[in-house]
Amino acid sequence: MHRVYLIIGGNLGNREELIDKTARQIEQMIGKVVKRSDIFESEPWGFDHDTNFLNQVLEVETSLEALCLLDTCQLIEKNLGRKRDHDDYSARTVDIDVLFYDDCIYTLPPLVVPHRKLHERMFVLKPLAQITPTLMHPLLGKTINELLSSCPDSTQVWRYASAEKRRVMA
Repeated sequence: MHRVYLIIGGNLGNREELIDKTARQIEQMIGKVVKRSDIFESEPWGFDHDTNFLNQVLEVETSLEALCLLDTCQLIEKNLGRKRDHDDYSARTVDIDVLFYDDCIYTLPPLVVPHRKLHERMFVLKPLAQITPTLMHPLLGKTINELLSSCPDSTQVWRYASAEKRRVMA
């Protein structure tokens, strides 16, 4: 079995419902979700949009090989309404990125693992640090906590309180 870390998220449609549906499809099509971070909300990264993103990191055990994992992630995105019109950053219903695949390093055209920008993104590092703070980045030689503490990204990222949770707190 392989241990992979995925980040799921989006900013279009019913964001909470899509996070839940994405995690369920990952469990059905990829493998057992061993850990999941809280859901975090963040400003869009790399472009402007009126709606913030919701993101969650999942630790998953899978028997899928790396390229099959990528294909399956893209199929789940398509199943949940993801439209890939261009390569730029844009609003989307769902996005699934492979952050780590065991401690492997891949630089294949369709897949780069560890994800090449994870150390530059607070919306990735905060939920990742919540579930695996001491995981070592195999290329950078730093733990997730170390990457988080030195991340230059100033994008605002915070734990998300669902509508249901906000009602209970009120």
